[in-house]
Amino acid sequence: MVTFPFPVSLCRSVLRMRRTHSHTVHSSVQNFVAFPMRWFGFGFNAFGQIYVHEKPMQGECSDAAAEVKVSSPTELSSEVDRRDCCVKNECQKRASWSRRASLHLNSDSCVSLAGFASHGSCDARPVQESRGCKDVLISESFLSLAFSDRVECWDLRKEEKTPSWSMEIKTHPDSSGPSVKLPLVPGGYVAPKLPLYRLLSPHLQAKMLALSSEHAVLLSASGAVHTWGLGSHGQLGHGGLASEEEPRIVEALWGMPMSHVATGGWHSVCISDGGDLYVWGWNESGQLGLPSRGLRKALRQQSSQQEGAQYQDASTSPAEEQHEEVFISIQAFPALLDVTPPCEIRTVSCGCRHTAAVTTKGDLYTWGWGDYGQLGQQNLLSSDEPQRVEFFREQQMHVTDVVCGAWNTFAAVAEEEVACS
Repeated sequence: MVTFPFPVSLCRSVLRMRRTHSHTVHSSVQNFVAFPMRWFGFGFNAFGQIYVHEKPMQGECSDAAAEVKVSSPTELSSEVDRRDCCVKNECQKRASWSRRASLHLNSDSCVSLAGFASHGSCDARPVQESRGCKDVLISESFLSLAFSDRVECWDLRKEEKTPSWSMEIKTHPDSSGPSVKLPLVPGGYVAPKLPLYRLLSPHLQAKMLALSSEHAVLLSASGAVHTWGLGSHGQLGHGGLASEEEPRIVEALWGMPMSHVATGGWHSVCISDGGDLYVWGWNESGQLGLPSRGLRKALRQQSSQQEGAQYQDASTSPAEEQHEEVFISIQAFPALLDVTPPCEIRTVSCGCRHTAAVTTKGDLYTWGWGDYGQLGQQNLLSSDEPQRVEFFREQQMHVTDVVCGAWNTFAAVAEEEVACS
């Protein structure tokens, strides 16, 4: 059953936006001294995206399930031979379903890949053609590299010596590289599938673009949000399930400047200038952080089995549902998501059916589908409520960034100590 949002949720979001618009998003981290960045991963690991499987000794058995599903945050090991690619602490991650790309930023910047490879190896390896690149984007089929003077797209399914597509970039003499981040390129954007180059109207003034396999969310320089593509699960945020061929502004967010956008398989999220989180689209696995009928039903069944009770019917009658809770299957309008305890969101990323957000205090919250451990809660449970990943708090680590693959999550952290006055 499809449930659409109540108009009151939009009224509440407008009021809260006005209340928090003047907040300083980064003020809460000023009393700490950060150590070098470290990256942790959890979730789907069938291709060694998080760590490479150790081959069992003769006579030993390998726990295949444990190798594929990593439910506890695990630190990523050193990825590249320093003779091939100079590695320093400043590093960014990008992820697809079967691979992880690491962009090592320094004077001799380069990209390394971990995960599935056409030559059959799961070991992390440097991409020789990436030396000097400034940005990277990875999909299941293509690796896009942005340099100061050009953009190249390489087909990961083939062993080729030339890129499948490239574009020269004319930059200002004083500029050190591209002024926008991938997938945005001058005049348009790079798509995850053919045709690789798609045009965008200059009137959109695109600042940021998030792409799923079927829909797109664009953030303009003014903070307005535009969406287009498949709309069958409400992921465009226009109040219905229709698709859009061209970018269309999300009217429900008009007048509320946004600072960040992200897309999942069939859901979308954005962060306001005041640090509020807005969600819309499919909520089948609780990926919006809203009550999910299927998820609650599964949890009740599991609870009853653990207690040894005879559970006959996990469903409830319509009369009981009215008194219990309103479930959201599809949220076709943006809705404000409250995180408990109240906090401001710094950045957010989406997997296929899960979401992860970092607060300005350095906490990581995750919710949605968790069958591969991608929520980092040291179990394989799903959740329709944002839950803090306690591992980082227990280890006294400050989370600074998060990047989701389809079924896994990667978090950047810095150990902290309070600065002496």
